[in-house]
Amino acid sequence: MDFSLSEEQSLLKDSIGKYIANDYDFRDRQTTAQTELGYSSTHWAQLADLGWLSIPFSDDIGGYGGQIEDTAILCEEFGKGLVLEPFLPTVLLAGKLLETMGRNDLVQSIIEGTAHCALAALERHSRQNFSDIQTTARRQNDGFVLHGEKTLVLRGGSADTLVVSARSSGERGDEDGISLFVVDANVSDITKSTIPTMDGGRVANIAFDNVTVTNDALMGELGKGWPALSNVIQQARIATCAEAVGIMDTLSTKTVEYTKTRTQFGTPIGSFQALQHRMVDMLMAAEQSRSILYRAICEYQQDDPSATATIAAMKALVGKNGRYVGEEAIQLHGGMGMTDELDIGHYVKRLMVLNHLFGDADNCVQEFSDITYAA
Repeated sequence: MDFSLSEEQSLLKDSIGKYIANDYDFRDRQTTAQTELGYSSTHWAQLADLGWLSIPFSDDIGGYGGQIEDTAILCEEFGKGLVLEPFLPTVLLAGKLLETMGRNDLVQSIIEGTAHCALAALERHSRQNFSDIQTTARRQNDGFVLHGEKTLVLRGGSADTLVVSARSSGERGDEDGISLFVVDANVSDITKSTIPTMDGGRVANIAFDNVTVTNDALMGELGKGWPALSNVIQQARIATCAEAVGIMDTLSTKTVEYTKTRTQFGTPIGSFQALQHRMVDMLMAAEQSRSILYRAICEYQQDDPSATATIAAMKALVGKNGRYVGEEAIQLHGGMGMTDELDIGHYVKRLMVLNHLFGDADNCVQEFSDITYAA
């Protein structure tokens, strides 16, 4: 298997890297994270102008026509820059579901950078199980009534459109009976409570108090939304792991650079053999994570029957290695690693959040075990 990047992918990687290096300053990021919006509308517009919001979408609807590996390249570079803009919630979660369900008008608005969407899928009791849904969709006249609450909706507070999963039939936990709806996020019967996260992001708890929607709000066939939702979650797992790999690479590089300048006993601490071994272990953990990421991408792209198990194993391993690399980076930086003024601690906080998105390491170990045992 050839894992080398194509010419187009190399150009994409280089262009994103240059943008992050030249235009995405860490201190500006920290200021932006404290604003009401929580990210830069200027950067978001630039991402659209550069065509990067179009990468995961089909060229038939104005997208770049990229594959999952192109998305992974983008997310890895975003990880290196601690990008705040809502690429994951708007483009990869809500956007890919909208594309799958044929809502091309909204997808084109996302590509243009004018639509801000979010996926409202998790609930308080779900514990990372996206099929454990109690929000209901009840038929009424020529539409539906949505009632329930969604929690930890990524960038849900700033979204103007929500893609909502609701149960139209079946029992709690059933994959059959899940329906997907596109809902105006600003109607009066929707209540949002925005919560800041440790990595500078925002999530929202969103309550639907008998929200009335028309039949047009239903995406796809009634009760048959799980396959599309499950597929998008698998893509999001790959994307978050690619971002984590980018962060691990950055932490490893920055730690090596720091140990070359930090002196103790009159010599750079990077010359101490014990610390060299620890930095090699950091590098190995990052490369091991990259290897299983590549395997997951290949199996997903080829629709391999083992792809689901491999993606679960990837999420578990990347979560475990991310914690190790983050802890080592902080320890080798000493007290500086924990300060807000240094970016090291912020990379580690982002790794911690990425671990918990779409199933943490422990959850995915159990999932991998269940899949392999059932096979």
